[in-house]
Amino acid sequence: MPNVEHPDLLVGFDTRDDAGMFRLDGQRALVQTVDFFTPIVDDPYAYGSIAAANALSDVYAMGGEPMTALTIACFDPGQAPAEVWSQVFQGIHDKCQEAGVVIVGGHTVEDSQPKFGLAVTGLAHDLESFRNTEAKVGDRIFLSKPIGTGIITTAARNLDCPEDALQA
Repeated sequence: MPNVEHPDLLVGFDTRDDAGMFRLDGQRALVQTVDFFTPIVDDPYAYGSIAAANALSDVYAMGGEPMTALTIACFDPGQAPAEVWSQVFQGIHDKCQEAGVVIVGGHTVEDSQPKFGLAVTGLAHDLESFRNTEAKVGDRIFLSKPIGTGIITTAARNLDCPEDALQA
């Protein structure tokens, strides 16, 4: 994607951050992200909840407060009973409710490989938000899970993960 320049674009492609930021006025910025992925767990409700939390966390990572979301759903309705897909959507819905985020719509595409997630819009009140390019020595890092968890779950999904790594 070519680099985009605009006087109100605070964070765009060039910094490879979790979300984009666009200045609304001297004190507020719109924070937007889109995030969706294939299942990483076998439980449909948990998958929906994880997919929503992952997308919402991108706005939080930029110092914003998520406000609204659009669902993104790619699946083959005939691949599993309707109850499975319903549980995924329930997980997404419940996680958004927990965060105070309003789901305002979404889009569904038929796809043989399931993928679910959200496009999230939020608001930042501090134009000096958290950016990848501004990390410096001495900054604190807070981990919500062990480093490497994503790599291990991907390897397990592809049946290429040692049992001891899964147990750790």
